[in-house]
Amino acid sequence: MTKIEAELVQRWLNGWTAARSLPEAEPVEPAGYGLRSECDQPGREVEVFALRADEEPESVAQLAAAVAAARRTTWLTVPTLRPRAVEAVVRAAALELLHRSEWFMTTDLTEHPQHAPAAPYEREVRTEGPVTAVSFHDSSGQVAARGTIAVVGTDAIADRIETDAAHRRRGLGRAVMSALAEAAAARGARTGLLIASEEGQRLYSSLGWRHEADVLIARGPAVPSHR
Repeated sequence: MTKIEAELVQRWLNGWTAARSLPEAEPVEPAGYGLRSECDQPGREVEVFALRADEEPESVAQLAAAVAAARRTTWLTVPTLRPRAVEAVVRAAALELLHRSEWFMTTDLTEHPQHAPAAPYEREVRTEGPVTAVSFHDSSGQVAARGTIAVVGTDAIADRIETDAAHRRRGLGRAVMSALAEAAAARGARTGLLIASEEGQRLYSSLGWRHEADVLIARGPAVPSHR
């Protein structure tokens, strides 16, 4: 593969916004270069996602310039097979590089391995609309690990997979992913999509998730708030 397809990135974004109850992302002009999401978080008010970084490299420079000039604090997320070239572009635009080693990953959910944690952990699964949340609780009832997955058509987008530091190395991350995949497949999803942090890459790889592209994340200059 010489590029990551724009359609694949857009499918992930459709699920990511659903998983986080965000408005549907809107096109960034010129049309087709990227999508813009209203995140409404402190220090991350808006996020722009590049769609054609590999097939139209000049599009990254245009998006980076727009992020640098934004009136609200804006992030730029770029899935790419050419991370060094993208890094040079975002630095030239005076953006702050936040993450260099995140991965865009996919899997066939129908072949996802299943794992269950040892006692005393108990699983809770809740579904509301397109989103299923899975959590594992310890014997005191505290949440030891959690994650969510949003089903959009035949895609399922996993997000916010977390294990409490006191409960790591006990198979809970694998158990969360297994439960999420099982729930999504039961709702008709066939393809899993996610963006993996450096910490999560080994876990997802061990479960059969495939690396499709690197993901670089940069931030524009902080914008002072006016009251």
